[in-house]
Amino acid sequence: MPARRFEKQLRQLYSSLNRREYVHPDPLEFLYAYDDIEDREIVGLVASCLAYGNVKQILRSVSTVLERIPSPRAFVLDSTRSSLEATCKDFKHRFTTGQELATMLFGVKQVIKTHGSLYSCFSHEYQDNHETIVPALSALVRELSSVFNSRPRSLLPPPSAGSACKRLNLYLRWMVRSDAVDPGGWHDIPASKLIVPVDRHMHDISLKLGITKRKQADLKTAIEITEAFRAVEPNDPVRFDFCLTRLGIRDDGNPEEFIRLCKSNDRERTCTFANDSQGS
Repeated sequence: MPARRFEKQLRQLYSSLNRREYVHPDPLEFLYAYDDIEDREIVGLVASCLAYGNVKQILRSVSTVLERIPSPRAFVLDSTRSSLEATCKDFKHRFTTGQELATMLFGVKQVIKTHGSLYSCFSHEYQDNHETIVPALSALVRELSSVFNSRPRSLLPPPSAGSACKRLNLYLRWMVRSDAVDPGGWHDIPASKLIVPVDRHMHDISLKLGITKRKQADLKTAIEITEAFRAVEPNDPVRFDFCLTRLGIRDDGNPEEFIRLCKSNDRERTCTFANDSQGS
């Protein structure tokens, strides 16, 4: 089913749910406390890379890290690899260890020393003729990962491996887009080149709407879903990511009703996208 067939429903959903009041529970909420973009880009990387597993645990883990790295840019730049390992020594988030987190933060330091910021590293590789942000993202991941010395890592999957890179695409959504929900800050990167962060909720709803038939939530699937939304919003195909995933994440979400409405394609009807939207 082409996404344009339910453009009206998508725009209504965006208008209803793309609001700051619906962000919690989401690691995105941590970014709002950082006005300085050079701090925010580090906070966003940490929060997005840890965004897997139970959402309550995600929020606890991100909060724990941020409590240990006040003024993130200054803290990272003033730290050595060994001091970062000491800071993160007893940290654990599912299969992400404190040593891995410390190594990633050390990678952040190296990128900042080389390029000045994570944004500068990313934008250095970005070109207007690229169809998507994949080449620039690949370069950023490569530089951040150079300090791992081929050791296993769970936080920085390379796009070249075919992963959907949900968490990294989520990070780019936060950093590039700017609206009531996404704080932005990387102003020179066009939102039109972003890729939808495909998690379980987005993959499930995309399958049910016929946006994709691919059973594996890999990079090819993410690009296919993005292209479907590009037909509705050419300059901002990731625009609907937040509101669509709210339906599956929030306790008051009603994804099945939204899917039913889209499939009925009744242009005269409206839908309550939460079981109790007035009380949310």
